[in-house]
Amino acid sequence: MAMAFKMATTGMWVTDECKTSFMEMKWKKVHRFIVFKIDKASRLVTVDKVGGPGEGYDELAASLPPDDCRYAVFDFDFVTTDNCKKSKIFFIAWSPSASRIREKMLYATSKEGLRRALEGIHYDMQATDPTEMGMDVIKDRAK
Repeated sequence: MAMAFKMATTGMWVTDECKTSFMEMKWKKVHRFIVFKIDKASRLVTVDKVGGPGEGYDELAASLPPDDCRYAVFDFDFVTTDNCKKSKIFFIAWSPSASRIREKMLYATSKEGLRRALEGIHYDMQATDPTEMGMDVIKDRAK
């Protein structure tokens, strides 16, 4: 079993793969986004999907299931009004209305532990439907 970081509040563990993938996204820019899920059998937070550097927000939104919770990090590149290139990392807690109550509770209580394990996140978002995490919302937050 891979090394893992324990989230004290729920007894869930964050795998090294989660942290390694995040660091690759943050420093090497080899991923545009990462989707995480909780494997209830092993009590591990694992990587569910990784978006390559050519993928964008639309692929991230399409990879989130309509009836199950997930966590995601999204590396948003933009140009400021001063013509400076910047990058901000968004943490998204995806908890759609159609997901089960137990799943929502598990993901809500495990969120902070994963967020602490992933150092360097700029913005935190909670979304229950795609409009709450739309590209317009991300652009507005990144200003």
